Amino acid sequence: MCGFVTVLAHAGDAGDRLPGVQRATRDLRHRGPDDAGLWHDHDVALGFRRLSIIDVAGSHQPLSWGPPDEPDRYVITFNGEIYNYPELRAELADAHGAVFATHGDTEVLVAAFHHWGPAMVTRLRGMFAFCLWDRRERALFGARDPFGIKPLYVVADAEATAFASEKKSLLALAPDRKLDAAAVQDYLALQYVPEPASMHRAVRRIESGTRFSVRPGEPLRAERYFHPVLRESGPTGERAHARIAAALADSVRVHMRADVPVGAFLSGGIDSTAIAALAHRHNPGLLTFTAGFERSGYSEVDIAAETAAALGVRHVVRTVTAQEVMDELPSIVWHLDDPVADPALVPLWFVAREAARHVKVVLSGEGADELFGGYTIYREPLSLAPFERVPGTLRRLLGRASARLPDGVRGKDLLRRGALPLEQRYHGNARIFRPDQLPDVLRRHDPVRTESDVTADHYAASVGWDPVARMQHVDLFTWLRGDILVKADRMTMAHSLELRVPFLDPEVFAAASDVPRSEKLADGTTKYALRRAVADLVPPHVLHRPKLGFPVPVRHWLREEMHEWAVAIVRDSGADDVLDLAAVLRMIETHRHGRVDHSRRIWAVLVLLIWHGIVVEGRIRPPHATATGRR
Repeated sequence: MCGFVTVLAHAGDAGDRLPGVQRATRDLRHRGPDDAGLWHDHDVALGFRRLSIIDVAGSHQPLSWGPPDEPDRYVITFNGEIYNYPELRAELADAHGAVFATHGDTEVLVAAFHHWGPAMVTRLRGMFAFCLWDRRERALFGARDPFGIKPLYVVADAEATAFASEKKSLLALAPDRKLDAAAVQDYLALQYVPEPASMHRAVRRIESGTRFSVRPGEPLRAERYFHPVLRESGPTGERAHARIAAALADSVRVHMRADVPVGAFLSGGIDSTAIAALAHRHNPGLLTFTAGFERSGYSEVDIAAETAAALGVRHVVRTVTAQEVMDELPSIVWHLDDPVADPALVPLWFVAREAARHVKVVLSGEGADELFGGYTIYREPLSLAPFERVPGTLRRLLGRASARLPDGVRGKDLLRRGALPLEQRYHGNARIFRPDQLPDVLRRHDPVRTESDVTADHYAASVGWDPVARMQHVDLFTWLRGDILVKADRMTMAHSLELRVPFLDPEVFAAASDVPRSEKLADGTTKYALRRAVADLVPPHVLHRPKLGFPVPVRHWLREEMHEWAVAIVRDSGADDVLDLAAVLRMIETHRHGRVDHSRRIWAVLVLLIWHGIVVEGRIRPPHATATGRR
């Protein structure tokens, strides 16, 4: 696990850019405190920071490799882990005579490209983002893993094309620092910035499941290599459950490969519990970690402790206070690169810091809900099925009738949603500001833009699928890679901790993609097939427990301990050209007096204002943060 900066200079002046690359790489020290490296020729400058996990003594980067007659043909910077690298290494040696000088996975990546070409990315089990320079062809090739576990940002202009593991390393290279108005609006609606955008219009993201190539003086060419299809045509019953169990067990087995200690995050849910139970088979001394809050009803600490005892693992708990959150939020936001208004990243920040004191790697349960149908909202097509039999004209009349009903009237929202086709009613797991609420706070509101602009292409790729599968498909490309995996990567790497996600494995996805709806939502629950698959692993008190996520007491905090703090953030902000700050203050006061629960909207705005204060104004300087591109 690492961080890198790669700059392709279009005028052959890469050597002159090396000092800038070195400075940009310092912004990534938290991603790789163990080692650093630089390399350049006249076209490319590479900078690297390493967190040593596999082949600790070797595999230094930037790494050179080539066939015997051209031993330094390729140079690579690589962030991630390839879990099936021993098998690929053996195949490359046996079938092609490839020779390796290290014991790590980075050389395997390069050899795979040399012998298999760009198609090699489909052979990888792992999380990855890399840039590979072919010195003979003068071409840069790279890719990002199928689900977007590891990040990769890009800036391109007439002088250079630059890539980095975090956006902060690229801001000094951006041709302009203007904000992307559409990204700001999408953030307030969805609580994250959807790929491929970032908050800065000059900085984009290489999308998940995409490979690319670029030569000096030419534009970047990218193509999608991963096209997830949820067929729902696989086996049911015990055959389906056994297939899932086998795929997950094998995934955890290869995810445990490391030359350093591996632990696991453990909440009160089925996903992390199953992962921890399987990991314990490979490491009897497994350490597990959880975080919670002092407020009753907002902590899974007791459940997690009971689970740890049942699994027989050693367990570490981190309790978080409201004051700690206020103190740490600027640092949290700086590490995010772009704002993410998911309160669940708060406990993740603190539990990652605690875990990093004990281990270098943790396993976690991200991705299970998207793959196996774990969100309660996935049951909505069942409740709205009667509306599908109503003629379109009548459905539209019902929708107009619902708009006339007062807020709070029972059935109003059911009528409204039932009148809408799936493509217009579901845009992912979070909605913060509704379209009718955005003009109240957003200065540059585009009334034409809606959440459908974010999800339209994903729905177009799933025409004819079951509605639940279509919702999962949307979440794979929006919620999972825009929120879940961003916070997982940034909050752990901020503390030089590698997080691995065994559910997001090609073999597990292959098993999940065949699961029919009847195996997702059976018996009035979600993730039915997965629950059955891990029934022998997970203690009974967890197996049938409803999903809670990571409950964070933001609603109470903003009425009590955090009220004055929130007001001060708004009053001190210089973002009045982005948001109507007076309207935000009114929202805070309304929430404080309990008339309406505005907590999620207030939290989204506060995170945005802190981000603006750090990145745009330069007024807020979190401890240990670098200048975020202000060089």
